Amino acid sequence: MRTLGLDVHKTFIEVALHEAGSVSRVGRVAIKDLSVFAESLAPTDHVVLESTSVSWAIVDVLAKHAGRVTVSNPMKTKAIASAKVKTDKVDARVLAQLGAADFVAEVWVPDGETRALRRRVAHRAGLVRQRTALRNQIHGVLARNLVHLPAVSDLFGRRGRRVIESVALPVHERDQIESALRLHDALQGEVDRLDRELARCALERDEVRRLLTIPGMGVVTALSLISVIGDAKRFASARNLVGYLGLDPRVRQSGEQRPRMGHISRQGQAHARGMLVEAAHIAVRSPGPLRSFYQRVQARRGTQIAIVATARKLAVLCWQLLHNGEDYRHASPRLTASKLRALQLRAGDQGERVKVPKPTDRDRELRLAAQADYEVLVADRIGPGG
Repeated sequence: MRTLGLDVHKTFIEVALHEAGSVSRVGRVAIKDLSVFAESLAPTDHVVLESTSVSWAIVDVLAKHAGRVTVSNPMKTKAIASAKVKTDKVDARVLAQLGAADFVAEVWVPDGETRALRRRVAHRAGLVRQRTALRNQIHGVLARNLVHLPAVSDLFGRRGRRVIESVALPVHERDQIESALRLHDALQGEVDRLDRELARCALERDEVRRLLTIPGMGVVTALSLISVIGDAKRFASARNLVGYLGLDPRVRQSGEQRPRMGHISRQGQAHARGMLVEAAHIAVRSPGPLRSFYQRVQARRGTQIAIVATARKLAVLCWQLLHNGEDYRHASPRLTASKLRALQLRAGDQGERVKVPKPTDRDRELRLAAQADYEVLVADRIGPGG
């Protein structure tokens, strides 16, 4: 069996071949000639390439002819990253050798639908970052002119705009604010359009509805996680998913010393990890087991560690719900219905309307009871003085 190592660039690919125990250079293949190169592959060939921005498109072309295509995790391909002599030829040779030895840290290749969802979520995140930069620019103009605005819930809403317009500013500062607001409104329109597409996508997915039963979990966070996770069953346990998201603690141990737990590894999907932390901030405001868990950790370790620990708990909970195909046991029916109704309105869905029950003391009592049950369960496991 032949193993080919590919060092991928935007305009060309350096190819090395491992066959019969020896490695040789095949040469460079232009990206425009990729289809011709793919046709030269056999069903018994194994192709190895590192994960890059163009890897998935290359995988789609090669997979039609090669028997196996492996995408390597560049963070774990240390034989290339730590090489003293690092060239395209050397990288391709090393990939071919590692692939032949079946010693490649493989990256999961998502299907087309998951890839499209990832790109939409990433595109929305990019638009939101640009919108935030414009908002910060406007705040900066007001700050350097010593302007102190009255408390407004949304400075960029109708009431907030009237407050900004009433401020006396130099002409050049006013021009900068108006320019930033025009760009802000254009970006907001793109975000709203993309939100409608994501809302329609979310309504078609049962796993999104399942994750929305968790307090603090919004539709964007749910879609971000699903785009990262794909099929939850590819993770053998919740601990694997936690590590994949970079929420697992670093552990250092040598000799007979006791293992030391450090900060989280942060080696994983940064966007999904950040969304989980944001969801944790919201989840701990609502009575229930998550709030109780946060308060217990906060009393011992402080607020920041407690929030990250709650985000990790959310990741574990998401894995359980997706893996077992069930809703959150302590979900609030009213809050879940409110999320689904808001999702329908955003998507312009004309289907059966989700009815949102009115808030009652009974709903709050059930959530407080769930929190109390969790506290009793933890106390029984830890024991007195734990």
